[in-house]
Amino acid sequence: MSSLTEALAIIKRGCDELLVESELIEKLATGRKLNIKLGMDPTAPDLHLGHTVVINKLRHFQDLGHHIQFLIGDFTGMIGDPTGRNVTRPPLSREQILANAATYREQVFKILDPEKTEILFNSTWSDQLGAQGMIRLASRYTVARMLERDDFSKRFKGNQPIAIHEFLYPLMQGYDSVAMKSDVELGGTDQKFNLLVGRELQKDFGQPQQCILTLPLLEGLDGTNKMSKSLGNYVGISEPAASIFGKLMSVSDDLMWRYIELLSFASNATVAGWKREGEQGANPRDIKVKFAKEIVARFHDEKAARDAEEAFVRRFRDGAMPEDIAAINVPNAGKPLGILQVLKSSGLCASTSEAMRMIEQGGVRIDGERVDDKGLIIPPDRTIVLQVGKRKFARVTIT
Repeated sequence: MSSLTEALAIIKRGCDELLVESELIEKLATGRKLNIKLGMDPTAPDLHLGHTVVINKLRHFQDLGHHIQFLIGDFTGMIGDPTGRNVTRPPLSREQILANAATYREQVFKILDPEKTEILFNSTWSDQLGAQGMIRLASRYTVARMLERDDFSKRFKGNQPIAIHEFLYPLMQGYDSVAMKSDVELGGTDQKFNLLVGRELQKDFGQPQQCILTLPLLEGLDGTNKMSKSLGNYVGISEPAASIFGKLMSVSDDLMWRYIELLSFASNATVAGWKREGEQGANPRDIKVKFAKEIVARFHDEKAARDAEEAFVRRFRDGAMPEDIAAINVPNAGKPLGILQVLKSSGLCASTSEAMRMIEQGGVRIDGERVDDKGLIIPPDRTIVLQVGKRKFARVTIT
């Protein structure tokens, strides 16, 4: 294992909060393999880069020699995590959960070493609790403590309904930590309350308390909203290599550094070197290429990364893509907008008829991919690199 100081620097890279740092230092100093827990509810079949931020941190711990426990929340997924929601969330069926969970193993093993990763399902111990066990578990936490959680507090004060089963979610997530005897639990910043419940339940059960490491929620391609499929500002890890590469090359230079910090496995020293290159006048695009190739290689392979770069060069750099692409906001009250109107409103085409003609002639591209569908709808808050002909480019966002 690296020195304790180096290990702590790797662990803290990109993290939002570490509770309690002195406790983690004590755990690391023992030299034993720590149980590192991450739980994910399989509420959707496909993961995007936003989901991988915490999985990447698991990989950091794995590279440091610790025991990784990847928990698939097949039981808690049926309850539904109400985090950040101002309405009661409908639970998923067991069939939906299992169907989604089937894809999770394959996807997470593109990041984690399958030989060094323990996959767990929380139904293993949660199903065994039964009614009596659930009542006893519920007796360990109060309604007042539950209402300290921000989303519950807001709904209670706003006279919005809170279903009783929603209180069970943080309780069951906390019980997972007891069952797994976790030393460290990872989660997004929106999971902090649930992670703290795990600490408290471990104490109540007479166990050493887990440390908590929260990771920020990754901004999407628009640089503003959380990465989300519903907003269309995401990069799916199962997308074609050229699509992943093109989307990452379209992000702003500022957002690039945020993505590198949270998604790249390049060492801290390497990233520091890239930043020095930037300060000394290096083109940010060249650094972005290195990063985009790393991500494509992770979810495809090295050849796919090289091919994606070559295709990108042919489409853009050899096509005289300008160094500075104008950023254009097209207001539409936060609603989706058809491609023909986007082309007209952005000024890349003089009229919708010209836009239609350019698409028919194969002269319109989005993020390097040719547009053939004249009825294509562009979602709001997603930033796209729009090209018309060989010389017209714009970074367009529907707002």
